[in-house]
Amino acid sequence: MADSEAKWYILHTYSGYEKKVADDIRTLVDNRNLGHLIEDVTIPMTKKTVEKEVKEDGVTVKKQVEVEEKVYPGYVFVKMVETNETWYICRNTRGVTGFVGPESKPTPLSESEAMALEQGRYNSSDNSAPAFKVGDEVVITGGIFVDFTGTVAEVDEENKTLVVNLVNMMGGIIPATIEFSAVKRA
Repeated sequence: MADSEAKWYILHTYSGYEKKVADDIRTLVDNRNLGHLIEDVTIPMTKKTVEKEVKEDGVTVKKQVEVEEKVYPGYVFVKMVETNETWYICRNTRGVTGFVGPESKPTPLSESEAMALEQGRYNSSDNSAPAFKVGDEVVITGGIFVDFTGTVAEVDEENKTLVVNLVNMMGGIIPATIEFSAVKRA
C-alpha cells in the first residue's frame, strides 16, 4: 500500500462534518508528528455575495454580505502518502464515510485535478468545477449510482449537472442527472 509520493485523495463525510473532520485529522497529524505522511488537509471554499437582513439602530435593513461556501459539500481533500497508517487515520476519523474511489478504496486525483486544486482554481466562483463535455467517460463518485461509469450526454453549466448515460445489467441505457461534484473523469 505504501507509495513514497504524497497525492491528493478525497474523503466523503457526513453533511456538515467537513470542518470537524479536517480539524481532527490536522490534530492527529500534529500530535503524532505525521506531517511527512499527511501534508495537507483542505475544504475547497468559494466566496459568494448574498442579501441578508440585519438590524441597524432598531431597523431591519437588507445588505449585501460576502459569505464562504463549500465548493464540494460532504468532501474533504487530503494530500498524503498512502500507507496503512494514513489510510486508517483518515478512514476512522469520526464523520468520514469513506474514500472516494471504487469500493471506497483511495483513488488519487489526476495530476491536472491536483494542480487545479493546489492553484486554487476550484476556489473561484466562475470555475468551481472541472469542465465536462459531451462524450466524456466519467465515474460516478456519489449517490445511488456510485462507482458506475458512463458517457456524458448533456452538460448544464448553469445548474452544474450532467446527464450521464449509464449501462444497466441488461445492456440498456439509463440516463441519469448527476451533479458535477458527484462525478469524475474515468
